[in-house]
Amino acid sequence: MDGNRHRFLHGPLFSRVPLDRRNAASRISAYIYGNILILAALIPVSPSAENVGILVVLGTAASTFVAHTFAENVGRSVRTDQSPTGLERWTDLRDSLPILSSAVLPCVILAAAAFGWLEPRTAQVLAEAVMLIRIGGIVFVIRRLQGVRPDRSTLAAAVLLTCVATTIVAIKVALTH
Repeated sequence: MDGNRHRFLHGPLFSRVPLDRRNAASRISAYIYGNILILAALIPVSPSAENVGILVVLGTAASTFVAHTFAENVGRSVRTDQSPTGLERWTDLRDSLPILSSAVLPCVILAAAAFGWLEPRTAQVLAEAVMLIRIGGIVFVIRRLQGVRPDRSTLAAAVLLTCVATTIVAIKVALTH
C-alpha cells in the first residue's frame, strides 16, 4: 500500500509523466463539468458589497465534487460488478479534483470584491469570463495530450466548445433559477 500511496501522491497529478487515457479523460470530464456548473452558479448571483457569491461558488464546487465522486464509485461498481477498492476510490476522488479547482479562480476574483479591491459587478463579470476562458482553453490541453500542435482548428474548436458550454449554462440557468 505504501507504494500505491506514494504513486497516488506523487503520480501524474504532480509530474510531467503523461496520464493514461482513462485518467486524462476522467479529469477533463470533471474539469468541464465543474467549470460549467460554477459558471451556472455565478450567473444568477446578484452581487453586492455584502454578498459577492463566494459561498455559492464554494457550495456548488463542494457538492458537485462529492456527488461526482460518489457517482463515479457507483458506476465503477456496475462496470466491474464489485465494490471499488480503497485505491480505486482514491483514484476516483483524485480524478474529480478538477471540479474543486474550478472554484479557485472565481473565488479569488470574488474575494477581491469582498475586500473592496473590485466592484462586485465587475468581479462577477470577470469571474464569469475566466470560466468561459477555462472551458475553451481545455481544447489546447486535449490537443497536447493527443500530441497535436495547436493551429487554427484548435482555436475554432475552443470557441465552439465555449459556445456549446454557454448554451448548456443558459439552459440550466433558465430551467433552474
